[in-house]
Amino acid sequence: MTPPVLRFDELDSTNAEARRRAEAGETGPLWITAERQSAGRGRRGRAWETGVGNLAATLLTCTDRPPAEAAQLSFVTALAVHDLVAAYAVPETVRLKWPNDVLLSGRKVAGILVESGARGDGRLWLAIGTGVNLATPPVAPERPAAALADHLAPGVLSAPSPESALQRLAEAFEQWAQTWRAGGFEPIRAAWTARAWGLDAPCTARLAKEEIHGVAEALEADGALRLRLPSGQVRRITAGDVVFGEG
Repeated sequence: MTPPVLRFDELDSTNAEARRRAEAGETGPLWITAERQSAGRGRRGRAWETGVGNLAATLLTCTDRPPAEAAQLSFVTALAVHDLVAAYAVPETVRLKWPNDVLLSGRKVAGILVESGARGDGRLWLAIGTGVNLATPPVAPERPAAALADHLAPGVLSAPSPESALQRLAEAFEQWAQTWRAGGFEPIRAAWTARAWGLDAPCTARLAKEEIHGVAEALEADGALRLRLPSGQVRRITAGDVVFGEG
């Protein structure tokens, strides 16, 4: 069974609505979706545009896992979004980019934003937000973006509606979350790595106070990106922006 869905014509952002409900004591699990977002957000406070026909949805839920483990749900979500997009596009063209982007033919087609907060009972509330460009890409993206409708597999006539996409996403998330609950992060790490883009390639990590160049070697056991520097030193990247290729 997938959680119920609460639908809105317009919100400031689905993550913001999840936060408001969590801070009012709601526990979920509950999917929140909106046809339009007036103030959609991505990582590091960036704006996220939700065009007509695209998906904006947030899962509100709670967990008794410690924050470091709960953060692994970002990778669980990425696998679910991969499954959604790959059901309509050529699967080999869909890749996952650290830490939480989904690429289609090398361009960003979806992003994930996980936010959390402490509850009075000691658990964490989680707002697991996903935006997928089903019908149209952003008008002026900071990086090249794609829409699923422009990259359909042969024989696929159209991209899914936001409603159909959310149903498929919710089902895939439940399946991957069950894998995570039963087996921990290792099967998630292995599945993510098999779908990853940029591993064993030159990588630039742009952190808050420095820029690091190296080769992205692997996703580590806690979700960090292992970067091999030209000196041979290894750096663990736990947060920041990464650019693969020449950077």
